[in-house]
Amino acid sequence: MESAALEAKPPPAGVRAAITVEHVSKWFPAADGEPLHVLQDIDLAVPEHAIVAILGASGCGKSTLLNIISGILRPDHGTVSINGVAAAEFDDWRSVGYVFQEDRLLPWRTALANVEFALEAGATPRAERRRRAEAALELVGLTGFGDAFPYQLSGGMRSRVALARSLVTEPCILLMDEPFSRLDAQTRSLMHVELLRIHALKSMTIVFVTHDVEESVVLADRVVVLAPRPGRVRDDVTIELPRPRDSTAPQVTQYIQRLRALI
Repeated sequence: MESAALEAKPPPAGVRAAITVEHVSKWFPAADGEPLHVLQDIDLAVPEHAIVAILGASGCGKSTLLNIISGILRPDHGTVSINGVAAAEFDDWRSVGYVFQEDRLLPWRTALANVEFALEAGATPRAERRRRAEAALELVGLTGFGDAFPYQLSGGMRSRVALARSLVTEPCILLMDEPFSRLDAQTRSLMHVELLRIHALKSMTIVFVTHDVEESVVLADRVVVLAPRPGRVRDDVTIELPRPRDSTAPQVTQYIQRLRALI
């Protein structure tokens, strides 16, 4: 029998919650008419400036939970708040960046134009869009590649462009859905270093979905483990180790083994 849902860990004293998820459940229609229960009674509080990983096996509802936090989906039960404002009433979604599993770059646009695309829906003047896009490419280490088209870029470089596109709106919250899963191990490690560097510079709140246990321990302050469908919080593990973290270090491998046993 599964244990009762865990209560959300509150933020440390004096730290505001950037994201609050309370009693969230979600169902999807199914072909046989029986609704598919995807998430059950999820509670989660993400402190400002923290990096939190959502970890679990495929099909446990990780991406669905991220999409509910982002406002792409609405929960069937429960509430989500962003910076203390209910998601249904939140109107500053430009302050929430989203990096998808696929880079979703437009093949007919250059790297610079792909980054600028994130600003085109607003009233940002063209010159300002270009300035901010160039700064975002510089931030992710792609200075000089603005005129390159996606087909001219490696997988890691395309991931950097996608990250720059999410950062160009200067979000205070960054949501990431397995953004490095398609990369080879060496490039993925380089992207981990880049993400931590950018987090240190910008002090964003980051929530990322992964099924890679090692990635969650190397990057996150906390790892929220979801049990299989319907997804529910099995454990919420604080990683009490300084950064940078060597994945082969004994203390890191202890966390990796602990989390693997939970999945």
